Amino acid sequence: MTMRIAVAQLGARMHYAVPKILQRAGRLEHFYTDLYAGPLARLVRPLTALPGGTGLKRFLGRTAEGVPQEKVTAFFGLGIGYALRRSRARTDESQAEVYLRTGRSFCRKLIRQGLGDATHTFTFNSAGLEWMRHARASGLKTVMEQTIAPKAYELRLLLAEQARFPGWEPPQAAALGGALLDYCQREQAEWETADLILCGSQFVKDSIQACQGPVERCVVVPYGVDGRPAAPRRRGDGDGPLRVLTVGAAGLRKGSPTVLETAKLAGPRCEFRMVGPLHISAEAQAKLAGHVDVRGPVPRSSIQDHYAWADVFFLPSVCEGSATVVYEALAAGLPVLTTPNAGSVVTHGEDGWLAPVGAAQEMAERLLWARDNLDALADCSVRALEKARHYDTSSYGQRLLGSLEQA
Repeated sequence: MTMRIAVAQLGARMHYAVPKILQRAGRLEHFYTDLYAGPLARLVRPLTALPGGTGLKRFLGRTAEGVPQEKVTAFFGLGIGYALRRSRARTDESQAEVYLRTGRSFCRKLIRQGLGDATHTFTFNSAGLEWMRHARASGLKTVMEQTIAPKAYELRLLLAEQARFPGWEPPQAAALGGALLDYCQREQAEWETADLILCGSQFVKDSIQACQGPVERCVVVPYGVDGRPAAPRRRGDGDGPLRVLTVGAAGLRKGSPTVLETAKLAGPRCEFRMVGPLHISAEAQAKLAGHVDVRGPVPRSSIQDHYAWADVFFLPSVCEGSATVVYEALAAGLPVLTTPNAGSVVTHGEDGWLAPVGAAQEMAERLLWARDNLDALADCSVRALEKARHYDTSSYGQRLLGSLEQA
């Protein structure tokens, strides 16, 4: 029997890579999501030129190219409510409440839609428990992706960061309870219901094991991205500071305090730039801006300009799944300095460097070495591009399709 997979995804994670890959392989039964541009793109595009059109530009990116519109069902009402509630959620507890409410509502809508000719369902953590249970009761196989370390594991790490850097974010809950406990239990129940659990990195798989999850059903499937063809980076001379770029939402999870500490230690021989939303206090923003060029959120269409500016990509994350910005940076020919917790595919000393979480002194030394060894940095750029060729969307599709055979 030919594998036919129904995919349910909240948000535009990895630009809808999963449904696009399955459609190209002839395996996609149907794609369910929330906010989706699709047929609205033609109406919305002229409005992006108006003042404040940045959000509309991001909305236009919510299209799975190559997936026929008749195979897409978008729940716009759910998506609008989800976006509004997320924008108002300021604490871990309130965010967990939003994810729980939306995930349950999403599943109710999915169940009402029926399963069609699907043989498998594919969903993502926190958004598919009831749908997976319904699918299993109907004789289907269930696949889920754990996109980041489990919430219980993440909170453990972030509590330590909160203690090290008070005042950067609202205090984390000191103990699991309420919606946070419900969220963690929902993740556990999803693992038990899934026939196959995909993990973007070994870090995610290890964190599931640390939470006593069914690690025997976990398969590591690194991601992939497509970027514009890039040439190896080579500085023309030794003048000027090393240009260091960080992309991602500023906050404790992304290691933003370590960006600040590293910038202080590196001094004027390195120039730091940070691109992405600011999920930190006004006081923390002021501290960061004293040593880092903080650009805030930008449209996806502008990100490549920032990669082109940089000499090195820097992501000192505390907790990730497998950060897609690292794949993008490698594809842009940028050596990457990151942590094992970023779940990256970087090989230490070849296409970049790995340093422990919070090791600002070691990170600053790596960057200063790169500034003083531009020929070696250029060699790292060549190897970054070589690594990226193994982690484009075509390669990711092969890894993904191969893993699904294990369900």
